[in-house]
Amino acid sequence: MHIRRIPRQTRNRPRTHTRTMAAALLSAAALLVSGCSSSGSASTSAATSAGTAQLAALPRSTPSVLAPYYDQKLTWRDCGVPGFQCATMKAPLDYARPGAGDVRLAVARKKATGKAKPLGSLLVNPGGPGGSAVDYLQQYAGIGYPAEVRARYDMVAVDPRGVARSEPVECLNGPQMDRFTETDMTPDDQKETNQLVGEYKTFAEACGTHSAQLLRHVSTVDSARDMDILRGVLGDPKLNYVGASYGTFLGATYAGLFPERVGRMVLDGAMDPSLSARELNLQQTAGFETAFQSFSKDCAKRTDCPLGAKGSTPAQIADNLRTFFLKLDAHPVPTGDPDGRKLTESLATTGVIAAMYDQAEWEQLRDALRTAMKDNDGAGLLALSDSYYERDADGRYSNLMFANAAVNCLDLPPAFTSPEQVEKALPEFEKASPVFGPNLAWASLNCAYWPVRATGEPHRIKAQGAAPIVVVGTTRDPATPYPWARSLARQLSSARLLTYVGDGHTAYGRGSTCIDSAIDTYLLDGTPPAEGKRCS
Repeated sequence: MHIRRIPRQTRNRPRTHTRTMAAALLSAAALLVSGCSSSGSASTSAATSAGTAQLAALPRSTPSVLAPYYDQKLTWRDCGVPGFQCATMKAPLDYARPGAGDVRLAVARKKATGKAKPLGSLLVNPGGPGGSAVDYLQQYAGIGYPAEVRARYDMVAVDPRGVARSEPVECLNGPQMDRFTETDMTPDDQKETNQLVGEYKTFAEACGTHSAQLLRHVSTVDSARDMDILRGVLGDPKLNYVGASYGTFLGATYAGLFPERVGRMVLDGAMDPSLSARELNLQQTAGFETAFQSFSKDCAKRTDCPLGAKGSTPAQIADNLRTFFLKLDAHPVPTGDPDGRKLTESLATTGVIAAMYDQAEWEQLRDALRTAMKDNDGAGLLALSDSYYERDADGRYSNLMFANAAVNCLDLPPAFTSPEQVEKALPEFEKASPVFGPNLAWASLNCAYWPVRATGEPHRIKAQGAAPIVVVGTTRDPATPYPWARSLARQLSSARLLTYVGDGHTAYGRGSTCIDSAIDTYLLDGTPPAEGKRCS
């Protein structure tokens, strides 16, 4: 069930920078993106303006107790992917008690390919939380970033703690996840509400059972501190970084904790750390509505639009989609799936949301809707939903959704703590999005039953003293709404806001020469874009 979306990167698609697992999304459980402060890792102090906390920088000198981590030597080995090397890095499980045990983090790199003066390492992160940075490096960034950038930088990635190869959080098995993703996310009565709550509790209890110790130590602050150990181990005096979607929150957190160690930093598809979980979910719901409006207008221009005749209004198209969802709620349609899964309302909604991340997927969505609505074949929408959840043909899920929930539920207190609170908020969510509002409101309940109490809170990040940071926002981004980029740029003391006027989630590497040129110039010679620069 979708829990709020959290951005996820598109795999194996050189031109698409991110489809992220829904930044808001995330099905399973997690809440959109989160705030910070964690397990004794960092402190906050009262803000004087906005009534939210301010992320405080850590001391400039590295504590002696952490010296063994910063002094470790990585043993690089072949990754099995041509041109890439892999290693394992140790970090303290609990930064408040470094002697209490370690976590082992998967690191990968591709050495700079050019002969010009090297610029050090460029760390990349695709978002999530829960997206594998190592996969992203090997499948896109290390081969798809501009040749000039790859020539000057060692391209580097680390799977954050709890993610993919870095001691992954484990929760449900494949059949259990199938049941979870198929559960009705828009309950019509008390019985369906109880079923939804039961699935949330089962998910949370499974994570608590299988990853009990780790769940308390996977916050964004923890992962940002891990990034600084990696910086030190690699021998870089400053951290150069490109983060997308949730990766912007991770990067901004690093900047807030270690402002003097910020090198060239790009935050693309920015998140706003000053918002509560409820505010994040509500604004993201509106973001998906904005994206759906763009899809609807495009669909209405086409003779093959399955949601209305040519010339239909966006309201008519939305009504037709809601009617289709209601039919699925009562009568799921066949998909031909070998495991016998049918297309439920919940899976269909996830499939539609997944296609909102990138307008290049609108054609696939139209085809999937057409076959489901006209031919009673839900295979296309099921495939979009499976892609979103990272479910393979054998019925196995990656740990994306598990890590997503673990990080988000630790970073911020839950948006809602009871079904009654969700029901009271439904009108507001439905106003934000008549199509997706009810689903995303109920998805926001997931952290209510999490076995570990949140350690973070909404906060502002100033990063006073940091080098120029480029914050990128897309005006019709569904998962990380444009106002978030503007807010983060106002918070960061050295930020430059770069705006892409268009559709889709994130902007770098998605076809805008203007955006790509501005970011490449910054990465290669350190010159940030002009204040207020806009591209289309």
